[in-house]
Amino acid sequence: MQRFLWPIATLLAVTSCGDDGPVSAPFGLDKRPANPTCIAKQRPVLNTGVKLQQQWTGVTFNQPLYLTQAPGDSTQWYEVERQGKVRVFPTGATGNTQIRDFASVTVDATGEGGLLGLAFHPGWPNKREVYLSYTRTPGAGDPMPVCPAQMRSELISIVSRFQSSNGTSLDSPADEILKVGQPFTNHKGGNIQFGFDGMLYLGLGDGGSGDDPCGSGQNTASLLGKLLRLDVNAPAGMYKIPTDNPFAGSATARQEIWAYGLRNPWRWSFDKASGELWVGDVGQNTWEEVDRVVKGGNYGWNTCEGFHQRGSTANLCNTPGLIDPIVEHPRSEAQSITGGYVYRGTAMPSLIGTYIYGDYITGNIWALTYDVNNKPTPKLIAKVTASTLVSFGQGNDGEIYTVQMDPATGAGTLSKLMPSGPQPTDNFPQLLSQTGCVDPRDPAQPAEGLIPYDVNSPLWSDGADKQRYLAIPDGATIAINADQDWDLPIGSVAMKTFSVGGKRVETRLFMRHDDGGWAGYTYEWNDDGKDATLLSGSKLKTLGAAASWAYPSRLETAQLNRDGVYPSTNRRSNQLATLDHIGLFSAPLAGKPADLPRLPEPGGNDPLETRARSYLHGNCSHCHRPMGGGQGTMDLRYAQSLKDTVTCNADNTQGTVDGATKLIAPGAPDMSIMSQRLHATDSKRMPPVAVSVTDPLGTKLIDDWISSLTTCP
Repeated sequence: MQRFLWPIATLLAVTSCGDDGPVSAPFGLDKRPANPTCIAKQRPVLNTGVKLQQQWTGVTFNQPLYLTQAPGDSTQWYEVERQGKVRVFPTGATGNTQIRDFASVTVDATGEGGLLGLAFHPGWPNKREVYLSYTRTPGAGDPMPVCPAQMRSELISIVSRFQSSNGTSLDSPADEILKVGQPFTNHKGGNIQFGFDGMLYLGLGDGGSGDDPCGSGQNTASLLGKLLRLDVNAPAGMYKIPTDNPFAGSATARQEIWAYGLRNPWRWSFDKASGELWVGDVGQNTWEEVDRVVKGGNYGWNTCEGFHQRGSTANLCNTPGLIDPIVEHPRSEAQSITGGYVYRGTAMPSLIGTYIYGDYITGNIWALTYDVNNKPTPKLIAKVTASTLVSFGQGNDGEIYTVQMDPATGAGTLSKLMPSGPQPTDNFPQLLSQTGCVDPRDPAQPAEGLIPYDVNSPLWSDGADKQRYLAIPDGATIAINADQDWDLPIGSVAMKTFSVGGKRVETRLFMRHDDGGWAGYTYEWNDDGKDATLLSGSKLKTLGAAASWAYPSRLETAQLNRDGVYPSTNRRSNQLATLDHIGLFSAPLAGKPADLPRLPEPGGNDPLETRARSYLHGNCSHCHRPMGGGQGTMDLRYAQSLKDTVTCNADNTQGTVDGATKLIAPGAPDMSIMSQRLHATDSKRMPPVAVSVTDPLGTKLIDDWISSLTTCP
């Protein structure tokens, strides 16, 4: 998916197969085992006739969010950057000297804020007006949100009208024609476009938090959770209400509203041929959806999520007056939908008239096709790897581009959907025994080149037992950065086998591919236990006791600073000392293992606070850290002081949970959102995916720690 320091949180100690227990020794291995077979394979081939081809490889892009062209001008492109810049470059640009600033605006990029959208007036260049959509810090006289649950603005959503006297840059100052108070820092929407009718459309999310505590989606007295339609062609004033808006003339509803019941319409577009309005609406924790929006339509949030009742995987919505989506995706396929465009280019004739869209997290890109019964059916046609799929762009010629960003660095990549031509044969192993990572005669045993390992703070996985191994290509080494995170080389493979009740259920291989990105592949063990078969998608299997898969967190020095058992030598030794001894690190360790950081075992005898912090580090910090992708400002890394975690007596930017108002309320687990999230079994559960059974020991540990707190630093 994206390039990151390979994350892994919990590793099960491997026990010896012999009758005698392991012998303590300075090193578990005398030399590095040769690894000729367990090397990351080429990614599986998508034989769809479509490929992503990177464009403008010599140009640097910083946190790009949007890509477009001006009306009537196909010679150059405009790239919108989150921190407040719009940059322009020629279609044939080959280097940074050919890119220049077109506009700059002061933004507040807290949470999901920043410079979010750009729209040229359709009369450009004769009418030199450009509209920007962004968030800024609240100031005197700014509007308050329509939200009884949060009576203050965290951000202000702005639509500003800029003039361009020269056509090559925007003049200052601009006119702020619309200001909307935002109660929380997420779900800003922000996309802005002109329709065929010459009206300006703006998408706004529900204002944030979770489950829409403001009730914005269904409240027509609020602009949040809506698509708005404005007439900016008025001779005077900021804008007019179009007379054919569905609530025009209403004394109670906001007359700007075109459609409502939306959670976070992050990206949407008009079909260049038909004018139809297609919206990707980001879901809560269960379903992502694509809508075709019409005048006055109510798309269900927060009553419905996808076709279902909010938070349900089984119960359909079936609420009169609500419009179902065209298609929905479960979390196994999509976790933050990125709306796209109807393809109107010429390079791929089979896709003409097809809606193309994707997902920010998984990188999946679909073409919305229709089966013989005219049922909408998503077809996977491409996949973004080594970055996140932030947005799509469409040229004046109807061809479609992707906007991608590395979430760790903000570095951007712009690619184009193109015909792929003949595809190579897909040689990705379909059986675990074919991967080179296990003994082909007995796939329950690892190949000789794999190294077993363990960690101190386990990631909860519904109580399943796990065995884990690491394979590094011969001649390659592991780099350890300043934060003690491990950066595994290209070609590395980590293997994890889950067992429930002593029976192997799945083995997952995490591979770092040639493009630097990581991907996970799951093999389901056959009922006879003799081999495992590659799964092409998600699957729920009843075992009597739930076995689910959790996203791993980061592989770190502090996690592996403990003894491990090495079956090949029947020795027990410190893992760091062993890996250092066999030359697996790119540089020698900075000190003896006893002097290096170590995460306490949550079930051990260390002080309560350190064990609790270790548990949060292993289970939560892979998202809740800077650039980790988690919502809010929490930083749950173990090395942070309690004050620097921004949790103690801190308000949750995402709202309250079951009456809890603080992330951590000292002495009161029942009033602490952190505790409520860990105990939850519905859509409020954290971690939000791959866990279906509450961790009784982990939740008790966190509750005991919160109860022990008397004040905040």
